[in-house]
Amino acid sequence: MNQLQTENIRLIALGGVGEIGKNMFVVEIGADIFVVDAGLMHPEGEMLGIDVVIPDISYLIENRSRVKAVFLTHGHDENIGGIFYVLQKLSVPVYGTKLTLALVTEKLKEYGMKQSADLRKITTDSIIKFGKVKISFFGTNHSIPDSVGVALHTPQGAIVHTGDFKFDQTPVGEQTAEIAKMANLGKDGVLCLLSDSTNAEKPGYSGSESTVGKEISNVIYTAPERVIIAVFSSNFYRIQQVIDAAHENGRKLVIVGKNLMNVIQIARRLGYIAVEDELFISINEMEQYDKNKVAILTTGSHGEPLAALTRMAKHSHKQLNIVEGDTVLISATPIPGHELAFSKTIDLLYRAGANVVFGQKPIHVSGHGHQEELKLMLNLMKPKYFIPVNGEYKMQKAHEKLALSVGIAKENIFLIEKGDAVEFLPEEVRNGSKVPFGNVLIDGLGIGDVGNIVLRDRRLLSQDGILIVVVTLDKSKKLIVAGPEILSRGFVYVRESEELLERSTEIVAEIVDKCMKDYNIEWSSLKLSIREALNQYLYEKTKRRPMILPIIMEV
Repeated sequence: MNQLQTENIRLIALGGVGEIGKNMFVVEIGADIFVVDAGLMHPEGEMLGIDVVIPDISYLIENRSRVKAVFLTHGHDENIGGIFYVLQKLSVPVYGTKLTLALVTEKLKEYGMKQSADLRKITTDSIIKFGKVKISFFGTNHSIPDSVGVALHTPQGAIVHTGDFKFDQTPVGEQTAEIAKMANLGKDGVLCLLSDSTNAEKPGYSGSESTVGKEISNVIYTAPERVIIAVFSSNFYRIQQVIDAAHENGRKLVIVGKNLMNVIQIARRLGYIAVEDELFISINEMEQYDKNKVAILTTGSHGEPLAALTRMAKHSHKQLNIVEGDTVLISATPIPGHELAFSKTIDLLYRAGANVVFGQKPIHVSGHGHQEELKLMLNLMKPKYFIPVNGEYKMQKAHEKLALSVGIAKENIFLIEKGDAVEFLPEEVRNGSKVPFGNVLIDGLGIGDVGNIVLRDRRLLSQDGILIVVVTLDKSKKLIVAGPEILSRGFVYVRESEELLERSTEIVAEIVDKCMKDYNIEWSSLKLSIREALNQYLYEKTKRRPMILPIIMEV
C-alpha cells in the first residue's frame, strides 16, 4: 500500500443514520475497507409482518476482496444483530471484546450458522495493524459492559467512531470511560469524529446507573404482592440491579423468556453478572411461594420489554398473566418510533389491574449521553471534521448544533444519509458518489425474500382485503363448467353484502361469456378484464379497492 493510497479516505454510512438501529459504518483507507458495527433495526409500522431489518451490504459484497475486518463496538442488537448476514456473504475476521463476541456466538447459533466464524478478541489496550493502518480502542460507558470506541490511525489523522456512549462518574460495574485515551487521541490529531447522536436533543446529563438500583429496590419493597420487572435483555447493569434488589427484599426471582435466560447464563459464565443459584426459581415453582416473596424478570422476543408485557396484560401469554394487585415496573424507555405501542401497553396493564411504575420515578437512565456529554466528547477529541451518526436525522441535526457551539466550523460538519460517502483526499474533502444501500428484511426464516412488492401487497391486504374469483372453463366447448365463485376476506361482511357479491358474480360471468365467443381465449387478458371491471364496480359501490385475484381453471 503506497502513501497516496493510504491518504485517500472514504467514510460511508450503510445504516444508523436517519434511523435508530441498523448501525453500520464503512471506513475505506486506500484499497482497504474496514467496517464498524453490523446491527439490526426493529421494523417500522408499515413493515407488516417483518421481524427485523438489517443493512443491505451489496457494496461490501462487490468489494469483498478489499474488506479486511469488522469491528464491533458493543453487544447490543443494534450493533451486532446483522453480523450473521455479513458472515454468510463475506469471509472476514470480526473483532470485539469478550462479552461482545460471546453474544455474537449466540446470535450465530440462533440463525443456524454452524461453520466457525473468525472471531478475534480485543481489549481496550489492543493494537491491530493492517499495512500502514493502525487500529486502537478506548473504553466507554454504556448500558452494557465491554463497550469500546474505535480509532483508525492514518497519516492524515485518526478516524474515531465512539460507538454508543455516555460519561458516568459512578458507574455500576468496573468499566469506566477512558477519558485519558480520548484526550490523547485529540492531542495527537483526530481527522474525523463519528459520534453517537441518540440523545443529542436532550439537555444536561443522562444520569448515573448507580441511582437506579436504590429506586428499583424501593419499588420492590413497597409492592404488596408480585412484582413484574421489564427490562431490555441486553442491559446487563439493570439485570444485576434487579437481582440485587430481589435479594435485598427477600424475594425469589423468576426469569421469563428464553432470550433473557440465555443472556443471563452468558453473563454469569463470563463474570458480568453475580448471583447465587438459590435466588432463582422456575415459573412452575412460583405458586409454592407467597405473592410478596416473588419477583419476575421479563423481556420481549427480541430483547425489548414490551411484547411479553402486552401478551401478559391480554392474558394470552403462555406462562404468565397480569392479575389484580400485581406491580409492573418498566425499567426502560420506548424505542424512538414505538412510543404509541409503549403507551398502549401501559394502558392495557392498568386495565388488567396492575399498578404500573414507569416514568414517574428514576428507575431507568439512558445508556446514551445527553448534550453536555456529547460536547465533552467533542472537546476531548477536537476533531477537524465531524459526522453525527447513530440517530434519526433530527438527532443528527441537534448534534450538529452542539458541534457548532464548541467551535467546529459548519463546512467541516457532514450530515449524511444512508449510502452517502465523504471523501478525504490529500488536497480536499468532498461528498463522494453514493453507494448502493437499503434494507434487507427478515421474515421468519426468510432473509431478503420480502421486498417492496410483497410489502405493497401486504399493505393492500391490510387496507381493503382480498376478493378471489374462481372460474372453471371447458375451453374446447367454450362453456363455464363451474362458478364464477367469489370468496371475500377482509373486504365486506358476506352476509350483509349478498347483493354486491351477486352482481360481482354476474359481471364476471358476462366477461367470461364474451371472451368465450372469441375464437382465441387469452388467460392473461381475461384475468385483466375481470380485475378492471370488478375494480370499477366495487369502487363505485364501496369506495374500497380490494386486491382482486382471478383464478381460472381448465378442464
